Amino acid sequence: MSETKKMNSVNETMSETGKQKMATKTIALIAVMTAVTCVLAPLSIPIGPVPISLTNLAIYFGLYILGMKKETISYVVYMLIGLVGVPVFSGFTGGPAKLIGPTGGYIIGFVPMAIIAGIVIEKTKGKFVPSILAMIAGTVVCYALGTVWLAYQAQLDFVKALWAGVIPFIPGDLIKMVLAAFFGPKIMRQLNKAGL
Repeated sequence: MSETKKMNSVNETMSETGKQKMATKTIALIAVMTAVTCVLAPLSIPIGPVPISLTNLAIYFGLYILGMKKETISYVVYMLIGLVGVPVFSGFTGGPAKLIGPTGGYIIGFVPMAIIAGIVIEKTKGKFVPSILAMIAGTVVCYALGTVWLAYQAQLDFVKALWAGVIPFIPGDLIKMVLAAFFGPKIMRQLNKAGL
């Protein structure tokens, strides 16, 4: 075997090993963020048909830690865990009934929220103002899906559904966005320094 062929073989082996390490690291990070969501999301305060939950806070931080694609995967994995009956949804509930219940639209709405906010956070490298605006835009889409479903499920008119599922949550959600936009880039930089 010529020296060139040997070198190519060694380079290919090293490349494959590097890819495997990266894949393992990625899967581990996704699993950690899924676990974080599973811990934070059930912690909720019931204030009506829609409880105050930390699910969106976990997603906002996940967008900085994992990026849009991986955080969306992490959230979908969390959703599937809840769908099979593990009590990881708000109020320590689980199962398909939660998804078709009054809050199901919000649970599904977190997916486009993660995509919309994540794209901007990645493109702007987590700059504060664009990130806040992106999280607001994504959350508005989540609110819209959730409110339409809540109005249908609870047989409320749209304004009553807004008062039940959106308006009381706006101040808290804005605080969560500011926390994520302030601390998220710092966490992201530390993870990058650690090679994660």
